[in-house]
Amino acid sequence: MNNAEILDSLAQVIAARKGGDTSRSYVAKLFAKGTKKIAQKVGEEGVETALAAVAGDRDEVISESADLLFHLMVLWSQMDVAPEEVLQELARREGVSGIDEKNSRKD
Repeated sequence: MNNAEILDSLAQVIAARKGGDTSRSYVAKLFAKGTKKIAQKVGEEGVETALAAVAGDRDEVISESADLLFHLMVLWSQMDVAPEEVLQELARREGVSGIDEKNSRKD
C-alpha cells in the first residue's frame, strides 16, 4: 500500500465512524463534540509534536506526528476535505518559492 492509499484507507475508516456509537468509537465521539473540539485536538497534537522535537526525541516525534496526522484527517472529514485535495494542493505548490507562494495568498 502506498502513502496515498494509506491516507485514503484511513479517511474511509474515519468517514464510516461519523454518526457512529460514541460509546464504542473515539472518532464518533470526536465528531459528536464538533469542529471546535476536533480543532483543539489538532492543536494539542501539534504542540506535542513540537515539544518532542525540541526535546530531541525522534521516536516521540514520529508517534506524535502520527497522532497529529490522524486528528488532522478527522478535521478534514468534518470539513468535507478529501486527502486527495490536500495532496493536490501540495503538488500545486511543488517547485514554487515559499515566499512567492505566501505572497500569492489572499490576506
